[in-house]
Amino acid sequence: MFVGAEDLPILHTNYFVIAIHQEDFIMTVGQFAPPILLGSDEEQREQASQLSYVPVKVVARLAMTRTRIAELISALQIQMQRYDENRGVT
Repeated sequence: MFVGAEDLPILHTNYFVIAIHQEDFIMTVGQFAPPILLGSDEEQREQASQLSYVPVKVVARLAMTRTRIAELISALQIQMQRYDENRGVT
């Protein structure tokens, strides 16, 4: 049983980078939000062209062994199947 999980915020993530270091898979999990561009289409294009990068806010870095990665993949597949079945997704 997880202790203290309800005390932590639930963070939206939509960007992932996975690297391998020795025996571990290092997963960096981030939050990407596009910049707000205002004005006409032309003004927005100009604003976008001035951006050198769009930041991704890192919310977690996780290290897992290959065995734990396989367990995570299996758990995600089971939950995706349940999600799809409950919503009629094929």
